[in-house]
Amino acid sequence: MEEVQEVKTAKASLKYARISARKVKIVADLIRGKDTKEALAIVKFTPKASSDIIEKLLKSAIANAENNHDMDSNNLYVAEIYANQGPTLKRIRPAAKGSAVRIRKRTSHITIVLKEKV
Repeated sequence: MEEVQEVKTAKASLKYARISARKVKIVADLIRGKDTKEALAIVKFTPKASSDIIEKLLKSAIANAENNHDMDSNNLYVAEIYANQGPTLKRIRPAAKGSAVRIRKRTSHITIVLKEKV
């Protein structure tokens, strides 16, 4: 009988980020499945609002992997990255003829899961 080797995973998540999940998903799709070093390089040079947030979160996930799970940072890759919609902050802006327009300030929950190459 073969021995099944369990793959170590490290995770980092950011809740209630003040950016819409739709904007985060654009950058998330770029780095899914990539090595961590390559993913950091991609995020660093992507001119999107969410790239700064994702870069910080990716560095946090790498630090979690090294310090909490004894994983080698050279063998890590982005196994999963997803952005789910968080609660929406609703604000009101005055409009013409005494009416009001609702402004939706969207939030998101971003999660990155790193795994070690076998």
